[in-house]
Amino acid sequence: MKKDFKKIILYEPVVPNKVVDKYVPAYYQNIEGYLGYRMNVNHEKRLLQIDSAVLLSGFKKRPGSQTWIGEHVGKFLFSASNVYKFSTDGRIKQLMDGMVKDYISCQLANGYLGTYLPEDYWTEWDVWAHKYAIIGLLSYYSVTGFNPAIEAARKAADLICTTFGDEKDKRDLITAGHHAGMAPGSILEPMVDLYRYTGEKKYFDFCEYILRAYEQPNGPKIISGLEKYGNVTRVGNAKAYEMLSCFLGILKYYKLTADEKFLNPLQTAWFDIRHRRMYITGTTSEHERFKEDHFLPADNNNNMGEGCVTTTWIQFNLQLLQITGEQKYVEELERSVYNHLFAAENPQTGCVSYYTPLQGTKPYNCDQGYSCCLSSVPRGISIIPDMVWGKIDAVFSVLLYEAGEVIDTILANDHSSIELHIKSSTSFPLEGKVEYTVTPSCTKAFALSFRVPEWSQNFVVKAGDEIYKDKIGEYLKVDRTWEAGNKVTVTFDMPVQMIKGGISYPNKIAFKRGPQVLAIDQALNSKLGPLSSLQFTEGDVTFYDAEEKLPSCWSWKQAYVSELQMDHKPEKLILVPYAEAGQTGSELIVWINCSKNYPNN
Repeated sequence: MKKDFKKIILYEPVVPNKVVDKYVPAYYQNIEGYLGYRMNVNHEKRLLQIDSAVLLSGFKKRPGSQTWIGEHVGKFLFSASNVYKFSTDGRIKQLMDGMVKDYISCQLANGYLGTYLPEDYWTEWDVWAHKYAIIGLLSYYSVTGFNPAIEAARKAADLICTTFGDEKDKRDLITAGHHAGMAPGSILEPMVDLYRYTGEKKYFDFCEYILRAYEQPNGPKIISGLEKYGNVTRVGNAKAYEMLSCFLGILKYYKLTADEKFLNPLQTAWFDIRHRRMYITGTTSEHERFKEDHFLPADNNNNMGEGCVTTTWIQFNLQLLQITGEQKYVEELERSVYNHLFAAENPQTGCVSYYTPLQGTKPYNCDQGYSCCLSSVPRGISIIPDMVWGKIDAVFSVLLYEAGEVIDTILANDHSSIELHIKSSTSFPLEGKVEYTVTPSCTKAFALSFRVPEWSQNFVVKAGDEIYKDKIGEYLKVDRTWEAGNKVTVTFDMPVQMIKGGISYPNKIAFKRGPQVLAIDQALNSKLGPLSSLQFTEGDVTFYDAEEKLPSCWSWKQAYVSELQMDHKPEKLILVPYAEAGQTGSELIVWINCSKNYPNN
């Protein structure tokens, strides 16, 4: 996705947060390489193919064809606004412009912007769809300044505020939707945003009502449950997408108010999810819920890795990264993006899978107005530019290792403000080498920071004649005097790792190289028998490049061949990144049978 760095005016909130972000993403940037390729698939093959008539159908002729059809417009506007922000593509802006005008024209005089008939207002997914309406309209406003969009968001929010509350004449928000009130309660996120954009206290007051409602006798007990149990399965009804959606609003409220009682429980939730309920591909949930500790089945019939959950987990980690600057959140962003997020969108067609298994076939679907995940996965891909590079505690920091270009304003060591231009060149994730050309607007001393990934070995930064090394899981800081055209070379090894299958896949292993989990695709290994019968027995594992083994139709040319001992005889297997496997509709496996005496990792 090319970007010429021309300026798009961003329309910012008027109320500042009390908690100042430690991590601030760079705005002027162009991402190439693998991330750029996948972002372009999302842009060209998914978002630009959206039919406004399908998304607006439930508003133009109420009721909609299904109960949550109203969420899709807001989700699309969120994705498209992010893509426009970083691409400046006039085509996607034109698509948004027309959709927003039609969308606003469907709003009723009282502010209602749902798809239900009057007798069914505020049931099922009505508040939830209004949540996405406000999110989408504010996203569009932020990149266009189109005032009718924010006015429509205010009208919808005003109706919500006058309808729900804990006063005697108002309705109970918790009963206005599914999953122990977490679905309607997730409207906290856009209500915080709307308060910040308008400064109108009624929206802040409603945020405080929502937080009280969480703790009602019939509420999901999000904060108190996490404080008491430290376990997300004990919160609400353990529905992952809706709970994570509430977490996003709570974190925004924390940033607005700096009230620590709202941050600590969510950090507890993050730890619980990450260490007890996370698949190796960076997603969570089985049949859409958080399950018991380390129970991670991954076949088609397990309905695991809901796309909405993957995306909302990414948003959750991005917010925690912005708040804390801690590298552990970057590790999760990278794990999710390079694996399960990309796996859920077919690179050949832009079609999306609702659930994306590790064992079986990816059930891609090109529908636009039914599945929640077909609108959510593009949202996750659209925010990738926010996690590649930016400033952490005012130090420009490289978080993900991709080819691209970035311009940012930084403070030099003498506290003067300078412009910094960095261009990176790499074939990552094919190889562990990245070359950076650093061009400050004038010769100055300042620091650059480079993340040392947990999966890397022998991580080295060379700047001029100086060599820098640091520990895995740290930020490596290079503080020196820089002048235009200075070169920095970052090198690291990406050894193949073997991962045990845990309680859900005992006596099985998976392979991982760098951030990418690998898979065996039946279409690339047609001479093998059923994938489920493969049996890895013993021996060293060596991987060799096998790009030439891929068919011409294969979208991303990355593959490895390895001669593995299978049933005590050598077999040459072709493995590809899990995110790319199954793109032609064939069966794939990540977990491979292994002998019972296979040693622990």
